[in-house]
Amino acid sequence: SDLARKRSGNCRNFLTWALSYGIYTVRQRRKQVHMKKNNVTQSDIRLAGLAKNFAELKRELETVTFFCKGTVLKRMMKCGQKRCACQQDPAKRHGPYYEWTYKEKGKTVNRRLRPEEAPIYLEATQQFRKLRSLLGRMEQISHNAVLCLGQKLFAKKPND
Repeated sequence: SDLARKRSGNCRNFLTWALSYGIYTVRQRRKQVHMKKNNVTQSDIRLAGLAKNFAELKRELETVTFFCKGTVLKRMMKCGQKRCACQQDPAKRHGPYYEWTYKEKGKTVNRRLRPEEAPIYLEATQQFRKLRSLLGRMEQISHNAVLCLGQKLFAKKPND
């Protein structure tokens, strides 16, 4: 049946919910009567769920602050003096020195940061990762919604 075909993959939770809420079972004198809800289809329920998830992600997107791509590194360095303790013991290396690394026009760019700047750049790079994650999730939901809309329109057309 149509429900059995849709039961694979991501639709499993959706179908369980839709099946348990899509049909009311009423008992009357040892006889079961099935009544359907107001012509609400499986795709309508799925689209409503996708729209809700998309709206939640849009609200979360509003929390993103200033961002920049790249990585902030904290480095401990050896100096060039042979008698310095940093040459023998990694715990005695000089630093920390902070560095922001990013790509620009296909080239890697390294910029040394002052200790006061490091937390600002670190937060900005984390915000960029959050933004990219949100956009990826929104893209997936949008893709599923467009597929669902397309299938819904195709199902409404009479067969030729």
